[in-house]
Amino acid sequence: MDASAGPTPWPRLRPYQAEVLRAVLGSVRDGRGLSFSVMMSRQAGKNELSAQLEAYLLLRHHAWDVDAVKCAPTFRPQAQISLRRLWTRLRAAGLGRLARLEGGNSVRLGRARQLFLSAEPGSHVVGHTAHLLLECDEAQDVDPDKFDRDFRPMAAATGATIVFYGTAWREDDLLARVRAHHLELERRDGIRRHFAFDWETVARYHPPYARFVAQERERLGESHPLFLTQYLLQPLPGTGRLFTPAQRALLRGDHPRLHAPPAQAPGGLLGHVAGLDVGGEALAPDRPANATVLTIARVLAAPADALAPEPSIEVVEHAAWHGASHAELAGGLVRLLRVVWRARRVVVDATGLGEGLAATLAAACRSRPGVPGGGPEVVRVRLTEERKSALGYALLAAVNGGRLRLYRPDGSPECTALWRELELARAEHRPGGRLAWRADPSDGHDDFLMSLALTVEAARGLAPRVARGHVPTRHEG
Repeated sequence: MDASAGPTPWPRLRPYQAEVLRAVLGSVRDGRGLSFSVMMSRQAGKNELSAQLEAYLLLRHHAWDVDAVKCAPTFRPQAQISLRRLWTRLRAAGLGRLARLEGGNSVRLGRARQLFLSAEPGSHVVGHTAHLLLECDEAQDVDPDKFDRDFRPMAAATGATIVFYGTAWREDDLLARVRAHHLELERRDGIRRHFAFDWETVARYHPPYARFVAQERERLGESHPLFLTQYLLQPLPGTGRLFTPAQRALLRGDHPRLHAPPAQAPGGLLGHVAGLDVGGEALAPDRPANATVLTIARVLAAPADALAPEPSIEVVEHAAWHGASHAELAGGLVRLLRVVWRARRVVVDATGLGEGLAATLAAACRSRPGVPGGGPEVVRVRLTEERKSALGYALLAAVNGGRLRLYRPDGSPECTALWRELELARAEHRPGGRLAWRADPSDGHDDFLMSLALTVEAARGLAPRVARGHVPTRHEG
């Protein structure tokens, strides 16, 4: 069996994968107990490399009572996906009769066993021993203290080889730490322990991957956190500003602010959308509430030859209310959305106090006798940490791709407040690839910024209107 290239029933490994496989197998074979860090761009094949490595070691050691251990940030789905891939590779090699699944978290071949464990903070995993190999998948998302306390000792008694897999994320996460340690050891003894293959390396051996990444770069922008980390393998600082000066410059449009749609619609207009960030109601003069902010934008279809066919979003109007009751706001919002702008969709922050106003808008926009035109679709969003992270990523992608433009600065309080929030907004890159973004309380609020993010969400997937005609029957005159 040619372990560097994979046996015939398995997908053939590319040269960069085979390079890692040879290094790890050499450490296991010679009992050197080295540790390695492996960073590959997304969809570059690290999971396939890991599965073939595990299968080869099980086959080679099937006559001995030995274990290998792989941990992942979660058992479901991450560790389970690895388990299924290994099981598939063993069956493809004709070893299904000799292999069996045990306990829902391990694969046994003969007397050798591969264990899959969760590295979640509350998981109970002590007591296992890694005789052959200890792997840590998506190491950038594994808590360093958890790994050092519960998993590293599994390899200590046996001197097992350790492999950390993942992509870049933060400058201080587990993968970044072991990368720095491995590079320092390499400088001392010349033994390669860190392997990094960005998207350009992968594209050299798989041309379709280059086309895929080109589309992602067009969609996200090269400075987007996900593109920087998952394709360029560049780690991010833990915290910083959400927007750089260059990104803020991309937001500056040259179109005027509008208070109603122009008589002549711009070419490619798909319609108008809105984002509504719901503020609190004033309870006392000395306790000012957040503003309720409505952002209106027109959505323009992408050119037919665009690499990433995402629409353009041009913000054309803002409306803000401070301390107004939600009952007072509802009528004015319905008029703006349904009568003035004939918006197709409005996304509303329905977290907490916003739920009631969102429900009122949804009911009012479904049916308004005597008001021309149909009302907008009202989409309610509850801002969990994961949902807000997704909104932040989508906002950054629209900015980086040059698809989001703000009206020409007009010196108004609304425009001034928005640009201040854009300048001061902070970002924190958290484990699990989550982006937390907010205004520091000492800097003020982020009402206009949140409304802008909701507007980008409202534009997502907006399709051209479909004309609906009426075909008369033979009984109609």
